[in-house]
Formats: sequence, structure tokens, C-alpha cells
Amino acid sequence: MDPRAEADAAAVLGADPAALTALLADLTSPVNEARSRAEQQFHALRGSHPDALALSLAHLLLSPAHPSAPIAAVLLRRLIAPSSQAFVYPALSPATQSSLRALLLSAASAPALPRSVSRKLSDAVAELASYLLPANAWPDLLSFLYKSIDSQSSPPGLQESALNILARLASHLAAVFPNLHGLLLAALSHPSSADVRVAGLNAAISLIQSLPSAGARDQFQDLLPAMMRALAESLNCGNEGSAQEALEMMIELAGAEPRFLRRQLPDVVASMLQIAEAPGLEDGTRHLAVEFVVTLAEARERAPGMMRKLPRYVGRLFAVLMTMLLDVQDEPAWHAAVPEEEDAGETGSYVFAQECLDRLAIAVGGNTILPVAAELLPSFFSSEDWKRRHAALVTIAQIAEGSAKVMIKNLEQVVGMVLNSFQDPHPRVRWAAINAVGQLSTDLGPELQNQLHHVVLPALASAMDDVQNPRVQAHAASAILNFSENCRPDILTPYLDGIVGKLLLLLQTGNQMVQEAALTALASAADSSQEHFQKYYDAVMPYLKAILMNATDKSNRMLRAKSMECISLVGMAVGKQKFKDDAKQVMEVLMTLQGSQMEADDPITSYMLQAWARLCKCLGQDFLPYMSVVMPPLLQSAQLKPDVSVTSAGPEDEIGESDDEGVETITLGDKRIGIRTSLLEEKATACNMLCCYADELKEGFFPWIDQVTTTLAPLLKFYFHEEVRKAAISAMPELLRSAKLAIEKGQAQGRDKSYLKQLSDYIVPALVEVMHKEPEPQICASILESLNESIQVSGTLLEENQVRSVVEGVKEVIVASANRRIERTARAKAEDFDSEEEELLREENEQEDEIFDQVGDCIGTLAKTFKTYFLPFFDELSMYLTPMLGKDRTSEERRIAICIFDDVAEHCREAAIRYYDAYLPSLLEACTSENPDVRQAAVYGIGICAEFGGSAFRPHTGEALSRLYNVIKHPNALDLDNAMAYDNAVSALGKICQFHRDSIDASQVIPAWLSCLPLKNDLIEAKLVHEQLCAMLEKSERELLGHNNQYLPKIVSVFAEILCAGKDLATEQTSSKMVNLLRQLQTTLPPSVLASTWSSLQPQQQLALQSVLSS
Repeated sequence: MDPRAEADAAAVLGADPAALTALLADLTSPVNEARSRAEQQFHALRGSHPDALALSLAHLLLSPAHPSAPIAAVLLRRLIAPSSQAFVYPALSPATQSSLRALLLSAASAPALPRSVSRKLSDAVAELASYLLPANAWPDLLSFLYKSIDSQSSPPGLQESALNILARLASHLAAVFPNLHGLLLAALSHPSSADVRVAGLNAAISLIQSLPSAGARDQFQDLLPAMMRALAESLNCGNEGSAQEALEMMIELAGAEPRFLRRQLPDVVASMLQIAEAPGLEDGTRHLAVEFVVTLAEARERAPGMMRKLPRYVGRLFAVLMTMLLDVQDEPAWHAAVPEEEDAGETGSYVFAQECLDRLAIAVGGNTILPVAAELLPSFFSSEDWKRRHAALVTIAQIAEGSAKVMIKNLEQVVGMVLNSFQDPHPRVRWAAINAVGQLSTDLGPELQNQLHHVVLPALASAMDDVQNPRVQAHAASAILNFSENCRPDILTPYLDGIVGKLLLLLQTGNQMVQEAALTALASAADSSQEHFQKYYDAVMPYLKAILMNATDKSNRMLRAKSMECISLVGMAVGKQKFKDDAKQVMEVLMTLQGSQMEADDPITSYMLQAWARLCKCLGQDFLPYMSVVMPPLLQSAQLKPDVSVTSAGPEDEIGESDDEGVETITLGDKRIGIRTSLLEEKATACNMLCCYADELKEGFFPWIDQVTTTLAPLLKFYFHEEVRKAAISAMPELLRSAKLAIEKGQAQGRDKSYLKQLSDYIVPALVEVMHKEPEPQICASILESLNESIQVSGTLLEENQVRSVVEGVKEVIVASANRRIERTARAKAEDFDSEEEELLREENEQEDEIFDQVGDCIGTLAKTFKTYFLPFFDELSMYLTPMLGKDRTSEERRIAICIFDDVAEHCREAAIRYYDAYLPSLLEACTSENPDVRQAAVYGIGICAEFGGSAFRPHTGEALSRLYNVIKHPNALDLDNAMAYDNAVSALGKICQFHRDSIDASQVIPAWLSCLPLKNDLIEAKLVHEQLCAMLEKSERELLGHNNQYLPKIVSVFAEILCAGKDLATEQTSSKMVNLLRQLQTTLPPSVLASTWSSLQPQQQLALQSVLSS
């Protein structure tokens, strides 16, 4: 250190605190230069004189009234907190460490500590203790805390500090702290200090959460009344700040340990609802009480169905939320329909109530929420006050998602209530009615569209005529978008004349909000009606192009962006032929825009990315010349770094909280992570578009493969945003496919198979790596799907170690999925488990089935690709698969395990015989499964084993025949659900006839098999079986023709049916064999036999055969 710096350090750390005080003041200076200089000096002191610096800061805390004491506490905490980057405690000398511990406890014991210091000091003590207590290296702390909390003479401020430290250290102290129950009860019942009672509540909640078992937590059950009293007393003293702190802690408890509250649930919930209903309290307090009850309702995984047992309280909460919806004002700005004033008149309570209604309905389900709504809604609808009618409609829209299954059963009644309000005298009520129709179209589709289009679409069309109220017009157009998204073209098309005409009129109004909504509605109508939109193209496109060309003002940016979206969707709907001339003009405009300097927040950027991709989909390979313009900015957007800020979530960082609406904040441990969402949306859009181009352009995408692969592969681990990961996952096989096609077609710029291998070596391990790390089951299924497709493209380019890593990854996925199922089974044993909860569990388990389905496909592809080389890996997997054959497993698990065995047996043939003992009994047993998909997989596998099993299959022939007959002869065998299993059973029967004739009574079995033909459902099996029939007839097999050719009419009738069906039921080769065989029969059979055979056919079959035989 140079002499000057040494002198500065000596001054700052000397006996006179003035220099240190000045440095601390500069650290919080609003002047950047002074603050930056102070930070450098502090950093240097931390490196060169850590002991003196830590002790100087601690000494300052002995004078708590000193203005620098709060910042000294924060900085000292950073030096002694193990989670801080500035942690220096282990590097301090033992003497300094000892002095520092003593100084901290001495400072914490000071009477009348200002709150601004005591909180920060408690944090510092707790941080250091979390480092020292595991090694029992601060025994003085325990006695300090015990005395401070237990002593009658402790001042309330000291008790509060000690309880706050105890709360932070609950996990370390729960097992060693004496008489915790008594101390907490005394603190919760403190006679004079609300702050001590709230600190006691905090400590009790931290302790309860830190205890490892329900039994240990239950010993503190009797604290609950005192905890609730502490909360009530804070409110009674008018101390809402403390009460809000207490409520936040209770919310944490409700989310983490809801079952702790179960025994006293009615009392606890009733107290919270009393707070929520109290009109004299601050909104913030009432909101927290509501949040507590909603959080309890949402705590499904830990306490399924608990709140549904209290419908009366759900009703009270519902009433509170509906009352909060009345907190809306009729602002003139709302009627002006300016996009910036979209939420005019909406208060914090109104928005909060909307969100809570949505969450509550999803948490408790329609069977609980709809009876409650049915009680309250009629009085709101019939009220003279527009706000109450408005609230009723908003409520219906908010609870629709959570109540969808029950609402769908009462569609006419629900939609009828809403449509009545389309005539309401107040425009805000009419707007809310339209809003509800839009939401119901999304949540109750496609049933709503299929059943009620005849009332909903005319109502929306007439709402578009409300010229006095542009907000209402715009919203009616927006609701057309919601309706169209879940709508079949044949339903929408008859209404298009009226709708498109009205939307074109709206496009010509001067109001931007109305125009934007009209553009979105037109785009959606085109997207839903597809080629049916061609008749409107010539009327619509000139308007759209005019907006694109002329809406160049900054105020019109969104309008122009929406015109771009609309043009590209209309183009895709009507197709290349109709659109190609306009497409050139549109792309010229887009290219000019792309080259111009756009502001960072310009919405056109993201809309343009999507428009280009749609134009590519429409134009196909004709789009290639534009790729050099499109790709650079697209890659730039895909490579955007997330704008992430990480701050400490400690109490001292409350200053500087971000109010930025574009930033989403999550707290992980003691870190607060802020993420700018707009950038993530743009990144996700760009990644999706890259995937789109690779899929659409195939080999034409080759020049960009390297850049796109190195951009997207790392994003498989982009845990900030699901859509980014999904796009990256979907793109991987598309990139491999594009490379493979380019190499095969000689368009790979001289690259050969070694390039594909290199690409595969990069992509496959990247997918395997993320497969078992992915937190979302749905996305895990997508990874497996992409991995499967990638293996199909790469084929034998994969090396043994890569196959091993795939198999290891699959094992981990199977284990993780099985563990999730076990957890759900445990949840099903909870005391409040009910039918709603069972339904939700079933949906979650269906996601697991989707994962297993993809696992099955992956293993099947490996077996198909590597054949017998795969068997050592199959040996390892078998221990995971055979348990899935058990009757205790879901149908889907059994089906997948059987399908995997079928694939191995089919592709490894004789080498797979060694698995028959383990799998074949399960296949035979599964022929009687209630589930037709399980039956199909089982009978297909029996056919494979019959074909390749040789003598190993022979002992099973008798049982196999009996099981197959049961499937074939079942009274409902030919029902749509069972038809595939039937066809596969007939095919398996044919294979037994072909490969095990000596083990069966062929004169019985072959006619039985023939009587089931032709097959018409499983077209793959149909072609194989019908070829087998030809081969047997070519050999004139005795058992097939029967005594005196008795089965010949049946054979000819089967041929006639097959030939009538065109190419569906037989290959061209088989069809021509059939024709030749029929011609031979014509020439070789006696005329009488021929005539009787012919007469047994249906008239249309006779005609078809005549035409085939004469051609």
C-alpha cells in the first residue's frame, strides 16, 4: 500500500471516528463521484485492514444514536455474512473475532436502540451466528438470547431484537433452545408491547416451519390462539404497520405449513375474514387478510381440499372480493378510448379482487365456487347501481377458468346471463358483458362456440355498431378474436359476411383503439376460416396495406404492427397463389423498416419477427431470397441477454425497491432477482421464429444451421422463460433434419455426412443433459420427443457412449416421474382429499403418462436403429420396465412397457427370445385389459412373438389362441374404440397360422381367421394380412379353401371389398396379385362353382370386380 493510502487508512480507522463517519456519509451520497470514490476506499480498507475496519464499524454501533450507526450495521453485516461476497470473518485474527462477537452482543443489549439500527444489528448477529452455530462456536449468543427473551426486566426493544434473531436462527436453535414453547407463549402475550408480540409471532412461525415433522409441529398447536390474538391486538391498538408484518408472516405459514392450521382452521379463517370485511382498515391490511385465505385455498399439495370443507367461509371471502370490485370509478378518460387510459377508473382493490377471484376459483374448483356465485350474482345483476352489475360480469369472467368443467354443463344459463347485459344502459356494464363473453369463449371453448354461435356472434356484431362508445366497439371486435380462436371454420364461415363488413367499417373510424381491435379480429377470423377467407381478400387487403404504408407516426406504432400481423395471417389463410403479388409489396415495406433505426421499445420489432415467419410459411422456398435480410436481426433478438438484477432480499434493501412494471421480481433464499420481461418476450418470439424457418425451409435453411445451433442449444437451459426453452427444444431435430436433407440433395456447400455427425454430437448430448434437470414435466416430455426425433435423424451416427448417456438419462426421468407419482399417492391419503382433488391429481398423472409415452418412443427408436446392439442397454432398462407391467400401474404405463417390449422383440427378433419369459405372460394377461390401447399393444406383441419366437413361442400357442379369440369374439369388438385391438388380434392369429401350423388345428383356426377379413381400421396391419391371404391362396392351401372350395366365396368377397377400397387396404403389388388370382379362378374353376361364388357377392362388389377384371 502506498504511504498516502496508508495515511488515509490510519485516519479513517483511528481513534477519532470523524473520518470514518465522513466515509460512511459519502457511501450513501447522491453524488455519483463521491459515492464511487468512497466505495473504492472502503473496498481497499476491506482488503488491507479487515480487522481494524470490522472493529471500527462495531464500535460505532455502541453509540446507536450516531447518524452513521444504521449504515455501519449494514456494512458490518456484509463483512460477517457468509452469503456476502465481502465476507471476511474467517480471515480475521482470533482476537478480533472474539472482540467482534462481544461488541455485537454489547451493542444489541443497549437500552432504547433506535428501530433503524436494531433491525439491521439483529440481521448482522443472525448472519454471523448462522456461520458459527453449526460448530457450536458462539455459546455466549444462546445465553444472551435466552436472558433477553426470558427476563421480566428486559426492555421490550431488547426482547423484540432477541426474538427477531431467534426467528432467523430457528433451524439452528430449535433442538437446543430451552423452554421454547413457554418463551414464545410469553412473548405472544406480552402485556404492553405490540412489537414484542409481533416478533414472538415471527419467531413462532419460523420455528414451526423449521421443524422436520408434523408431530414436532403439533406440540406448538396451542400457540395458534395467542398468535391470532397478537395479530388482533395490533389492529385494536391502531398499529396497522405491525399487523401487516404479522399478516405477511401468517401468509408464509399458510403457504408452507397449512396443515398446522387445520385443527383450528374455522377460527383462524373467521378471524382473517373479519379483518377483510372491516371497512375502517387500510386496503393493504384487508388485502393481506384476503391473501392469507386465498393462499390456504391454493396450498393443494400440502393440504388438498382443506378449504372446500368450509363452503360458508368461501362464500364470505367471495362476498368480500365482489365488494372490492365496486371500487371502480367512471372516469371520463375511459370513455375517450385512448390506449394509454385503458385501465382508467380501476383502483388497486379492484385489480386485486379480480386476481383473487381467478385464483380462488382455480384453487377450490367449480363445484364449490359456482353455488356461492349463484347466491350472490342475482342481487348484483338486478341492482340499480351500475357498479354492482359491472362487478357481477367481471366476477363471471374471472371465475370461468377455474369453474370451466361445471360451467360447460350450464352453458346456456351462464352465457344467457351475460348476453342480457349487452343491452345495459351503462357503457361500462356493456363493456364488461363483452369482456365476459370473450373470456368465456376462451375458457369454455370449443363447447361454447359449437353450441351457442347463433346467439353470441350476432350479439357481438351488433355491439360493434355502438358508435357512441368506441371502447365498447373495440372490445366487441377483440371478443371476436377470443371466439375465433376456438372455432371450427364451418361454424364461423356463415357469419363472415356480416363480421368482415363491420370490421372494415371499424378500420375506417378515426379511433386508434377501435382500429387496432378490428385488425386483430380480422387476423383471427382469417386464421380460423382459412381458405374460406379468400372471398374477402380483395376487399380487405387494400385497407391493410394502406395502414402499413401510411401509419408511420410514433403514436401509430402499435396500429402499424397490428396491420403487419393481420396481413401475414390473411396471406397464410388464403395461400400463396392469391397472396403472392401483394406479398412482394409488403416485404419491400418490411425490408425498409428492418433497415431503419427503431427504438428499443418499438412493438413493431416483435410483430415484424412473427410476420416474416408467417410470410415464409405462406411462400415456402420462394422466401429464400429474403433470408439474408431476416436472419441477422432475428439472431440478434434470439441472443438477447436477460436483463437480470440480483439484490439482497435483506430488510436493509427496502430502499430502492423497483416499481418498474416491466420487471418481474422473485425471491430465492436471501436474494431478490428482478427480470425485465419485455426482453424475454422478444427473445422467446425470435427463438420460435428460428424454429419455424428451419421447419419450413428444410434444406434451404442450411446456410444458417451453425449460427442457429450455437444460439439455441445453450438456451435449452434458459430457466428464466419457458417459451424460450420450448422453442430451443423444438428446433434441435429440425436443424438436424435440415442438415441431413441438404447433404442428401447436394445443397450442403460441399459438406458430407461427417458434418451431420458433428452436429448430432453437439445436439444429442445437449438434449440428454437437460432432460433430467428440467423442472416442468410437460417440457420434459417435449425434450424426450425432440431427442427421439434427433435419434431418428442421426441413426447409426450415434456412438455407444451417446446411447449409454441417453439410457442413463431415461432411467433418471423414469425414477423422478415415479417419485412424483408416489408423492401424489401420499397426497391422496390426506384427510380432506375429495373428488375435485382426485380430478386434479388425475390430470397431473396424465402429464406423467405423456413423459412415459415419449420414453417408450425413445427406447423404441433405439431398438429400431441399433437392433441387437441395443440389447445390453435393454437389459439395464428392464428392471425399470417390468414393474410397469403390474396391475397396480396405470393403463398408460402398462401400454408403454408392452410397446417397448414389442419394439425390442420386432427389431431384435431371435435375439430377443430371452425376454419372453419375463414379458410374454404379462402380454397374454393384458389381452383381457379393459383398456383397448393396452389390448392392442398386447395382441400386437403376441403376433411378433409368434413370428420370431420359433420353438420358444410354441408352449404358449394354446393360451395365445384362446386370448386372441376372446378379443376377436367380444360382442363390442368392432366398436370404434376396440377396432384397432381387433385388427391386431386378427393379424396375430394369422401369424400363428403361418408360423405355428403344426401346433394348432389349422382346419378350425384358418377359417376362423378368414371369417374376420378384410381388416379396415389398422391400415398397416391390413396391408400385411391381405398380402398373407394372397400368398396362402397362391399356394392353394387346403385349409384356406376348405372342403370342396367351401370358403372360396368368402375369399372372393374379401378380395372384392379390398379392391373396392382403392389403395387403403392393400399395396399396389398385393392388389395386382389379387386381380391375377381372380383371373386364374375365372379360367380354372368349373362354371357352376364360379356362378355360385359370384352370386354370393353384393351387387356393387360384382360391378367392381367386373370393372377390375375387364380393365
